[in-house]
Amino acid sequence: MSAGYERADHRPLREPVLVVAMEGWIDAGFAAAGAAGTLLGGLDTEPVATFDSDELLDHRARRPVLSIVDGVSERLAWPGIELRAARDLNGRDLLLLVGAEPDHSWRAFAIAVLDIAQELDTRMLVHLGAYPAAVPHTRQALLSITAAKPELAHRWTFGRGTLDVPAGIQAVLERFAGDRGMDALGLWAQVPHYTSAAGYPAASLALLEALATVSGLALPSGDLEVEARNTEARLDEAVARNPEHKAMIELLEQQADSATGVGPLPSGDELAAEVERFLRGEGER
Repeated sequence: MSAGYERADHRPLREPVLVVAMEGWIDAGFAAAGAAGTLLGGLDTEPVATFDSDELLDHRARRPVLSIVDGVSERLAWPGIELRAARDLNGRDLLLLVGAEPDHSWRAFAIAVLDIAQELDTRMLVHLGAYPAAVPHTRQALLSITAAKPELAHRWTFGRGTLDVPAGIQAVLERFAGDRGMDALGLWAQVPHYTSAAGYPAASLALLEALATVSGLALPSGDLEVEARNTEARLDEAVARNPEHKAMIELLEQQADSATGVGPLPSGDELAAEVERFLRGEGER
């Protein structure tokens, strides 16, 4: 059994790369969302399939948005899940799976997505995500990898780990794709834990650069470089206001620059609160 969807007419595709960037678990700093938004904004896309949101989503958790104008209920905007096709900057094909992570029928949804992907002769699946880590914003964003095959996990110099973690739908797609013999991997940006609840464009940029590396695609970066520099400047200013926070960043920098680390780090909760206050413009000047 597979999840319900409606196919759309679209141009022929040649060995596309399937890029998965769905809203849900886990996307610290909205890194994957920022990367997906940059791709959707910088490439011409067309629909390939629209999935049945009534079947897959809990609308009490993801409610439709009602637009009210002068007391008149004009329209409802429903959350949804789409598979869209695009060409990269060099004319190579890719697919973008975007929208809300399903609340129900994960196995059926994964089967449906991969059935379409294989019908279109998809050559690789890459999913994007990000997680909070004890890293400083003053260093280049680091990436970790997961993959369905050992040779993929070791092909690049991204970080690798051994652990059990709660899985998102992207992990199901990766594992199911691997079971079908498809190259499938995940790219995970490490976001400073003290700013993981706010947008962190440096991680979005790092994800796009890594996606280009593993897939061979030529991808737009939009305004991410400028946004990353501006975010770093705001964080620098926020940290400079408190000597304890500055010391913590220096400790994180030492750990980032050292192969062995510098021992236990203090909690980032207080710094996170200070950064959030500053970025909201509520801190004292």
